[in-house]
Amino acid sequence: MKIKFLLLGTSLSLIPTLTFAQCVATQDCETLGYTETSCNGGKGVKCPFGNKWACLTSEEECLNLACDKLGFTYTCTGTGEKGVGNACNGKYQGCSCDSPYTWSGSACTCPSTYQYTCSGTGYSGGSGSACGGKYTACTCTSGYEWKDGSCQKQVLNGVQGELYYCNGTVVGVRATGMDFYVAMKDLGQLTRGYASSRCENYVFCGSLKGTLPTKDQLLTIYNNKSRVTTLFSMNGGTNLKNDEYWSSTNNSYGDSNYVVDMSNGKVHQYGDSGKNGSYYVRPILTSW
Repeated sequence: MKIKFLLLGTSLSLIPTLTFAQCVATQDCETLGYTETSCNGGKGVKCPFGNKWACLTSEEECLNLACDKLGFTYTCTGTGEKGVGNACNGKYQGCSCDSPYTWSGSACTCPSTYQYTCSGTGYSGGSGSACGGKYTACTCTSGYEWKDGSCQKQVLNGVQGELYYCNGTVVGVRATGMDFYVAMKDLGQLTRGYASSRCENYVFCGSLKGTLPTKDQLLTIYNNKSRVTTLFSMNGGTNLKNDEYWSSTNNSYGDSNYVVDMSNGKVHQYGDSGKNGSYYVRPILTSW
């Protein structure tokens, strides 16, 4: 209802501290908002220039209309909102917002940067404070990382304690105190002539190639066999055979290499009868 000018009598006393600087009257009742021929129960104001009425259901409605005219239109009761200045009949001319809410022109809303619910596989919670149940970023569980707006499974590379990764896959293991990584599988049973070359062409990751372990390195593997075996089982490796493995160390015969028995840790050397034998081969990674 558009009421430009009403003679309300004592009803204006209900409006706190409202002062009209100037009123310009017009003789057109309907333009002033007097559009009804009568009001139910006489609750209304009669146009001083004719027989039309502006009907009100109560003094409360009159007060609401007056407050609205002065711009007191916001209740400021939404999440994060509070009124600015004095109220007029429970409403304010504007609202202020608690952090991190911002005023949109009609309500306190969350900034667009708060867009993540931070729930699902790999999520451990939100980062920082929430706004409307959403966050600007999320924290991730172990094995996941925050990347491109989501918790993504980490693609590990290189040394990670007892494990050596290549593009997220474990390619070598070592027990505490070992200064090299053991490949995840044997290369089979090979003669001495093939054992070294096959290891040197074994790719751990990218340009990283393997080598045939020395006698002492094979003994170190044997002495840490329990832990190494556990790491193989946990990460998709193939356990060492309880059998003999070629080393790169020449034996006392000079034309053959030592072999180490992984079932008991014994070192063997063979002369002509054994130098062309086939024994198991497991590459190791000594530098990275």
